[in-house]
Amino acid sequence: MKHLISYIILCFFGLTFSQNTVDGRITDQNETTLEAVVISLITAKDSSFVKAEISDASGYFQFKAVENNSYRLKVESLGFKDYISDVFTINNSSRAFGRISLIEDTEALDEVTITAEKPMVQVLADKTVFNVQNTVATVGDSGLELLRRAPGVMIDNSENIMVEGKAGVLIFIDGKPSVLRGQDLVNFLKTLQASDIDALEIITQPSSKYDAEGNAGIINIVLKRDKSLGTNGSLSSGITFGDFARTNNAVSFNTRTKSMNVYGTYSNNFGKNTGFLYLNRTQDGTNFNARTTTIFNTNSNNLRIGTDVYTSSKSTFGLLLTGNFSNSFSDSNSRTPITPSGETEPSEVLVANNRNHNVTDNLYGNVNYRFKDTLGHELNVDVDLGKYRSDRQSLQPNQFLNGDETQINEEIIRFFDTPIAIDIFSTQADYEQNFLKGKLSLGAKLGRVQTDNSFDVFDIVNGNNQLNEDRSNDFIYDERIIAGYLNFSKILKKWNLQVGLRMENTDSDGQLFSNQTSIEDRVTRNYTDWFPSGGLTYQMNQKNSITLIYSKRIQRPNYQNLNPFEYRIDELSFSKGNPFLQPQYTDNLKLSHTYNYRLTTSLSYSFIRDFFAQVTEAKDDGTNFLNTRNVANQKVINLSVSYPTKINDWWRIYASVSAFRSIFEATNPDFLPTSQNTLSLFASNTFTLPKNVTMEISGWYSSPSVWGGTYQTESLGSLNVAFQKRFFDDKLTVALNFNDILFTSPWEGTTRFGELFIDGSGGGDSRHVRFNLTYNFGRNEIKKARKRSTSIENEKNRI
Repeated sequence: MKHLISYIILCFFGLTFSQNTVDGRITDQNETTLEAVVISLITAKDSSFVKAEISDASGYFQFKAVENNSYRLKVESLGFKDYISDVFTINNSSRAFGRISLIEDTEALDEVTITAEKPMVQVLADKTVFNVQNTVATVGDSGLELLRRAPGVMIDNSENIMVEGKAGVLIFIDGKPSVLRGQDLVNFLKTLQASDIDALEIITQPSSKYDAEGNAGIINIVLKRDKSLGTNGSLSSGITFGDFARTNNAVSFNTRTKSMNVYGTYSNNFGKNTGFLYLNRTQDGTNFNARTTTIFNTNSNNLRIGTDVYTSSKSTFGLLLTGNFSNSFSDSNSRTPITPSGETEPSEVLVANNRNHNVTDNLYGNVNYRFKDTLGHELNVDVDLGKYRSDRQSLQPNQFLNGDETQINEEIIRFFDTPIAIDIFSTQADYEQNFLKGKLSLGAKLGRVQTDNSFDVFDIVNGNNQLNEDRSNDFIYDERIIAGYLNFSKILKKWNLQVGLRMENTDSDGQLFSNQTSIEDRVTRNYTDWFPSGGLTYQMNQKNSITLIYSKRIQRPNYQNLNPFEYRIDELSFSKGNPFLQPQYTDNLKLSHTYNYRLTTSLSYSFIRDFFAQVTEAKDDGTNFLNTRNVANQKVINLSVSYPTKINDWWRIYASVSAFRSIFEATNPDFLPTSQNTLSLFASNTFTLPKNVTMEISGWYSSPSVWGGTYQTESLGSLNVAFQKRFFDDKLTVALNFNDILFTSPWEGTTRFGELFIDGSGGGDSRHVRFNLTYNFGRNEIKKARKRSTSIENEKNRI
């Protein structure tokens, strides 16, 4: 059987390579595993540097594709004495060191000053990493605001996240996909604090190991988790002044012993901010000029606590509980003059001043087991449970006034009670081992999401609530996904090959319960898709490498978009789901070149089949409704250049430029084919000033673009300036940020679908000043020792 499997793999890949490896595990004298220790491979003859690696959470390290020669290992970690091995020879063989114990050198700690740190942006072969803690401008941001700052990422006028010109990004939290979609996901990201986030990993071409969801790839939000020895933590508090004042606070701790690690974070966000939405539409010879301003009052709390138990040098058990609890209010004032064609004064004015209250509880639990030995075997097993509850209530008074607004022609007052319940279960197993001188990975996943969306509408007559059964409904959606994958990677001298295949079966059932019966009441689906992926990297020389990557992705409709019932925004506008909405599929091909491990240039092409967009459609009675439909096929050609560099000891720069062309080929007769060239820029300058002050000038810009295939938007951007100063051996940090100084981030655009034309604009309280204090406590000398590894991040990334 073993020979049969080997033969199948050989036939599938068509290539066999030889590989030499050097591996081992780093511990201290008490056999406690040491993470992020620097291991260097040097030649025995002249001690010249060959490669560097960094130990993982279990202390394990491995060098791959080691050429035949004689070597030594050098192990360095601040707080420990350097270790240098005896000479060993690689001759078509591998070398396993087993456990390497480092001896503490605590006396050296008082004499060492750490100056190295991670760069703000790291461009790696498979992803771009935005290190949040190394940019002062993000202090006090929400998770959504932080994404806008990330290189290559855009947030469109409907708060959809775009990467490389494509919408449909799958959001991961600590390597786990978020099941929240649409506005629920946006609301959750707004409650996350940048102070809780360690880094953003932007993965545009995920391998078969990842879920196939997400046309534009994956953004993994890595939450902070201090890996230092001993006990340490931080306290932070900030205040933001925009149209209103709002505050954010956070506390985190981490304690690590020989046998376990316990960590936790609590953060909150209190206060008000504003938004506006102007939609001037022309429909059937009548102009409706709706102008809405909103005040949001948010009270959100985030909690995260977890533990890792090291049962042996090979096995780790982990428990993690995260929670998000918010209580938010919003007051919207909307005024819509209604003017017939040829008239200069309105014949009628609709005034709708809505009040909304939303209470959200989001709980998520994870149990993890990890096994990893020195022979290359690794097993990860995860079981996840989650509950999302949202209770939304809205009061919507509609008053139709005469043209000069002196009397009320008609008044309609409604109250909406729209609770949402989401239950989540997921289990996944991933296994990896050495195979055919390479690395074979395989895994399986079972996930289930059950949602219950109630929509109760009450007509308020003479102060009494009367249930409107014809407008009320309950929508239940059940989705199960079974997935399995196979992935193989191999290195031969200058070549690195990776190929994989993923299978996903989707079984969904959406059922609407209401007094309005139609063929849309229940829609069931069951379909199986195959998602191939692969990549080939050629290391031309020490400074130049070329990578070619392909992947196929899927974007499933949000469950809110499948609900066919009509949700009335006001008496002139409503939204409606589409139960027959089909998933959209994307084929991605990307060619990239990296020079000197810093300058990266990439050219990508994507073809999106059955592209779905949120379109505004007109009805004969003068109303309009939002509906999501498959309207086109989209082609995206993207050219990106990114370059992080250090000009001198006091000036660092990161610049990212992305130019893409979007072409929409209509598959719906009401959709107008369109194309657009867009230029997206992100740049950051970091200056180290006297008196331990850091200054950052950053900004982003997007030229005119197409949003959702329908909106032609104008250019927008933001200019930000931030200052930071450290006190008391870096224990206390003071930051002052000025964001969107020129107030250029609000959007403007036009759209046409059928006979309906809209000229719109919108934005929020983006221009503000923020002041923030952060205090770090705990075993500072050991904490510095653990951060020693960051000084050779660039060398590690060369492997």
